[in-house]
Amino acid sequence: MRLFIIDTIATVIFFTVVATFSEVFIAGMAPSEVLATRLLMVPVMVLTGRPYTRWRDWLVRRTSPRNRWSAFLTDILAFLSFQAPVYGATLLIAGASFAEAGTAIGSAIILMILLARPFGLFVEWTRSLFGVELS
Repeated sequence: MRLFIIDTIATVIFFTVVATFSEVFIAGMAPSEVLATRLLMVPVMVLTGRPYTRWRDWLVRRTSPRNRWSAFLTDILAFLSFQAPVYGATLLIAGASFAEAGTAIGSAIILMILLARPFGLFVEWTRSLFGVELS
């Protein structure tokens, strides 16, 4: 339960900060829109935070990254293989067509690649802060 709480908190903090920055400074959304969007995303992050980090942990154990490059690639593989389908399902549930979802996922892949390792490092840092080892 402790790992669930820590991983969920790390997920909510990391993606709230990153998405808020993106929504305000890149998308130009109003603060009220950002607040509404972030509040709507909290349940999604709570539902997917620990399952993602559990998936990532499994891949890390299976691949045993030996240097920064392989750790970077492992995080990218974990992030894309988990988050892209979650994002796609979210888009389809929200009413996007398959073509729209495909386009959105395609454009989001660059951002996912860029965020994969920083998020992995943030999860590891948060766990070490609370004295929790890799599950």
